[in-house]
Amino acid sequence: MTKQIYAFSEGNMSMRDLLGGKGANLAEMTNLGLPVPHGFTLTTEACHRYQETGSLSSELLTELDEALATLSQTTGKQFNGDTQPLLVSVRSGAAISMPGMMDTILNIGLNDQTVVALATLTNNERFAYDSYRRLLAMFGNVVYNIEEETFDHVLTDLKQQKGYDSDLELTADDLKQIVADFKAIYQAAGKGEFPQSPKDQLLAAVNAVFESWNNHRAQVYRQQNHISESLGTAVNVQEMVFGNAGEQSGTGVAFTRNPASGEKKVFGEYLLNAQGEDVVAGIRTPETIEVLKDAMPVIYDQLMGIAEKLENHYQDMQDLEFTIENGKLFLLQARDGKRTPYAAVKIAVDQVGEGLITKEQALKRVSPESVSAMLHPEFDETDLGQHTKLTTGLPASPGAATGRAYFTAEDAKRASDGGEQVILIRQDTSPEDIEGMIVSQAIVTSRGGMTSHAAVVARGMGATGVVGAHEITVDYAGKVAKVGDQVIHEGDWVSVDGTTGNLYLGQINTTPAGVKGELSTLLDWAKDVAKMGVYTNADTPQDFQKALDFDADGIGLTRTEHMFFKPERLLQMRRLILATDAKGRRDPLSQLLQMQQEDFYQLYKLAGDKEVTIRLLDPPLHEFLPHDEAEIQIVANQIQETPERLRERITSLKELNPMLGHRGDRLAVTFPDIYQMQVKAIMSAVIRLNDEGLEVHPHIMIPLTDSRDEMSWVRDLVTDQIQQMVNNSGIRVDYTVGTMMEMPRACVTADQIAEVSDFFSFGTNDLTQLTFGYSRDDVGSFMPEYIKQGILPADPFQTIDTQGVGALMEIAITKGRQTNPELPIGVCGEVGGDPASIEFFNQIGITYVSCSPYRVPVARLAAAQATLTQN
Repeated sequence: MTKQIYAFSEGNMSMRDLLGGKGANLAEMTNLGLPVPHGFTLTTEACHRYQETGSLSSELLTELDEALATLSQTTGKQFNGDTQPLLVSVRSGAAISMPGMMDTILNIGLNDQTVVALATLTNNERFAYDSYRRLLAMFGNVVYNIEEETFDHVLTDLKQQKGYDSDLELTADDLKQIVADFKAIYQAAGKGEFPQSPKDQLLAAVNAVFESWNNHRAQVYRQQNHISESLGTAVNVQEMVFGNAGEQSGTGVAFTRNPASGEKKVFGEYLLNAQGEDVVAGIRTPETIEVLKDAMPVIYDQLMGIAEKLENHYQDMQDLEFTIENGKLFLLQARDGKRTPYAAVKIAVDQVGEGLITKEQALKRVSPESVSAMLHPEFDETDLGQHTKLTTGLPASPGAATGRAYFTAEDAKRASDGGEQVILIRQDTSPEDIEGMIVSQAIVTSRGGMTSHAAVVARGMGATGVVGAHEITVDYAGKVAKVGDQVIHEGDWVSVDGTTGNLYLGQINTTPAGVKGELSTLLDWAKDVAKMGVYTNADTPQDFQKALDFDADGIGLTRTEHMFFKPERLLQMRRLILATDAKGRRDPLSQLLQMQQEDFYQLYKLAGDKEVTIRLLDPPLHEFLPHDEAEIQIVANQIQETPERLRERITSLKELNPMLGHRGDRLAVTFPDIYQMQVKAIMSAVIRLNDEGLEVHPHIMIPLTDSRDEMSWVRDLVTDQIQQMVNNSGIRVDYTVGTMMEMPRACVTADQIAEVSDFFSFGTNDLTQLTFGYSRDDVGSFMPEYIKQGILPADPFQTIDTQGVGALMEIAITKGRQTNPELPIGVCGEVGGDPASIEFFNQIGITYVSCSPYRVPVARLAAAQATLTQN
């Protein structure tokens, strides 16, 4: 029989998949001799069996009885004991941390009998009944799905009735009344009596935690963070230690480094006389960990020593949960801490400098998404100066965000679905708010500290976050928030600075962030490690300059058709297309030649010694033509043609399926003078720069090739024009002529095409369209449902379809390199900047990827990680 329960003393950190992250780390800390309360873990395998059958197996129940007996013997306490009652917590713990998304119940084992025993044992009746009311509320919510607010209202009403400001003012008699009222809630909800048997409580709690793997918020979190649905959760049953046992007790959370900035300094918060959920829930605003140094110096020093020991042991920043019970410190959790993208990069680079990890470990540790988030905009200093600060909170997660204010997760999601930028403002957040948090540019709370749920989730998602902005009051019914006399209505524009904690009314302009500091260092390491080059798709010097700022290796794709949509160029392009003979094309070609010469000159000059690949014209012709009657009249006047004749010409050029029609190299065959003009412009720029002392090696790319003969014909057209200009200039120019691999036929005949092509570059957008038969412009109508139903794992235009499109690419690479083993092969579609796709491209032998300028740093890190994974 497979073992389904492990005592903490039986496990270790390598058993994460079986024991979950929490269970594996509790076992590891136990092995390290740290003060961890005793307990045991029900494995993820037990969860899988529960999911299959809907119940706890008899084998598991037998093991559970044995584990409880051992725990009783170890602790000297008994379930339902009348002198030494055993009380336990039941907590979830998946292999990958999902903070707050699944369920926890504390104080299991309390009932009408054991609460009296606990009061007698501790000589603290108030503490005993405070613990009991917490169990009743958590158990009712988790096991019976009774809304938390139902219990909160009872608590709030009594405090108002008594004139109390804080829970700490509640007396033992008050808490006894609350216990009675909470029990009545069970009756009113049709749940009967609260179970008095500790064993029944435990079994119900274990069932509920296993069930919580599939609760809505956990599913949403897994989808957002790409966590497998099949992992399951472990359940940790642990002897209770009480942070609410009096003024020498407390509970807190500490990070071994600052999770927002990455600063090497223990960062944390704690609450006196409280239980752990109070800190995370953000219901009370806690004290900083520095205050503990004065309040309990011995405990503080012990905690600092443990923090250093655990970070060195795990070689990463740790998130610790601790409880102090009557002056004694206990650790309840250690896990790799959620951190902002800024902190992730700084911590990784700093730890290399400290000798704690290697450069390779640092590169693996930072996610490409973190790099992307670091390139998000910052507030424009000039515009920021025009706005008055509304209030300030704690800077939980850096960044600059502007959006419309909403006060519930449901309203935020609805607004986001309607295309709005959203700022979620709440008193505090709970795991139930996850869908609204995911769609928000920023999250603001009036309560809670830097380790509250809102702060942890904002950092984990890379969203801007400000918490503990005490001056804000939120009226959910009225859909407004107030700061003094200032009112924020639902839908009002607000701006949030997560670096300073400031909140502003109105929209503030932003400016792009750059690569600097630790991020620059990390990307330099990535460049040294990566096998694949990272180029950019750029059609203008402005695009290219941004990519150069991000250290792109060159331009992998210049789409020349994008250069023709300025008004004067569009006019000449229309004249060219609508001309009926060579004579009519001569003047517009001459005009376009001059424009293109300057385009290419500026790109090559900016590139210096970096490579630039220019793709010759590839638009469907209809994109350049006038469509409505008013536009036809204007164009007719511009080209001195009658509207009737113009309509006839447009009709003659009209195609039923233009994306598969008269475009790409087919234009070269029917209008060879267009490609000749472009090549002439390229070579004129090359010769001009050569005269200025810059040697340029042009790379010219032919689009939409589907056969060797077609490529050969267009190549001859291009090379004849090059040779003519080279001969006239008297200089020697090294050049290459390659092709876009966008057609399935081209992929399966790549060995033949490689005979007449100096390089390949996969245009994955068109290759995906033609492989699936999907129109990229129309997939939005069905793609979300395909992904939701599991028909496709991802949008194939965003992440490469490895089985279909990827298989065609592999065929092309294999065949192409049979003809030319040194054949350079790139990717320049949308997926060129997608980390998951880059890993696949590295496996199949791609030479380089080319992506939009802002994806260059992301692709650089992903390429390095792909190399390290393969090695």
